[in-house]
Amino acid sequence: MDGQTTIEEQYDYLLAVLQADQLIEFRELFFNLHIYEQGQFYLSLNEEERQRVYTYLSPKEMADMFDVIEEDEEDVEEYLKEMKPSYVADMLAEMYTDNAVDTLNQLDKTTMAKYLSLMDTESASEIKELLHYEDETAGSIMTTEYVSIVANQTVRSAMYLLKNEATVAETIYYVFVVDRENILVGVISLRDLIVNDDDRMISDIMSERVMSVKVGDDQEDVAKMIRDYDFLAVPVTDYEGHLLGIVTVDDIIDVIDEEAASDYSGLAGVDVEESSENPFKAASKRLPWLITLLFLGMSTATLIGRYEELVSEASILAVFISLITGTAGNAGTQSLAVAVRRLAVQDDKDSGFFRLIISEVLTGLITGAVTGLAIFIVVGIWKQNFPLGFVIGIAMLFAITVANLAGSLIPMLMDKLGFDPAVASGPFITTLSDLTSVLIYFNIASLFMSYFI
Repeated sequence: MDGQTTIEEQYDYLLAVLQADQLIEFRELFFNLHIYEQGQFYLSLNEEERQRVYTYLSPKEMADMFDVIEEDEEDVEEYLKEMKPSYVADMLAEMYTDNAVDTLNQLDKTTMAKYLSLMDTESASEIKELLHYEDETAGSIMTTEYVSIVANQTVRSAMYLLKNEATVAETIYYVFVVDRENILVGVISLRDLIVNDDDRMISDIMSERVMSVKVGDDQEDVAKMIRDYDFLAVPVTDYEGHLLGIVTVDDIIDVIDEEAASDYSGLAGVDVEESSENPFKAASKRLPWLITLLFLGMSTATLIGRYEELVSEASILAVFISLITGTAGNAGTQSLAVAVRRLAVQDDKDSGFFRLIISEVLTGLITGAVTGLAIFIVVGIWKQNFPLGFVIGIAMLFAITVANLAGSLIPMLMDKLGFDPAVASGPFITTLSDLTSVLIYFNIASLFMSYFI
């Protein structure tokens, strides 16, 4: 086809070739696409069309494509159900081990066991080894397809080994050096191997200062290391220093996406990746948070009820309840977002705690003072009642300061207790701010009651 055609036009033509059962032309056009585009074309097909693809492509060719397909677990499970079990087993065996593990983890135990039983012993053993690691740890995202060499060999022998293993390794830009007991002792780059003389010993040119992670380390900590040091891969060892695998940057990008989605879900109090779910399933996930927040909201309503006599004496106070609670809630949510982000990027989470508290209090006082002054002037002119404006302004000042402090302290407290700080969600902070701001508002109003009525 003309090189100027769009990818959509290429997909349309490829689909027509597929539907016409033109096997040779289909394979030629299909493999001219980038591997990512192959995956996108596959995902655009219906089941009948995908069935034809399974007959046109070998398990190895499907494995290459599935290595780059990122879909939710329901779709992956459905795709596998369309294939013959032996075809799936062969495909999983050909995938990179970490990707095969990710795919199998999305299936029930019975289905997983079926596919593992159909694989060759070596592939099944490698996959089973990774399946045992706890979810969201370095062990669960590492791959065992890497190249390692020993220190007491020459560059020539190392390059020979590298050439033989390059086709099955996820990356060859870093080559990790181990001793005879498979303990990690160094690292050497592909560039160093190329530029050095063939007869030089690896021990003479390797870097002994090699950064590594433990197999049980949290995946988020691994992501921070790769981000901070600009690594393409980082080695994973057991607690005795034996090299077990590597985590590559492409897996870390997936981790970053997962962590970001988790944080957004927590801040919103809802699963942000539910867009493909049916309305009933989506509603079932949202309702627990909404019901919990409903009861918290009722406590705010109950508190307002306690000040019913005050409101009856000065009904004008009711006009500004939503203004104060809404502004305080917005301030608390802003502070929460900054706090969660700070915890995500800060390596030493214990440093400067009191300095941080003072900073948040001052930030709250400044934003509260400016907002309070603005509402003081507006209410004073609008209602021609500057004492009332003063009450609203002072209440706004303290409500924003408290909300700002709560938005920072609650995530930090949850982090100290070992919980994900993102679950201190925006709706929760907003509801809590409603409660505190109502309490502040009516107590200040009761103190200055005689001045504005």
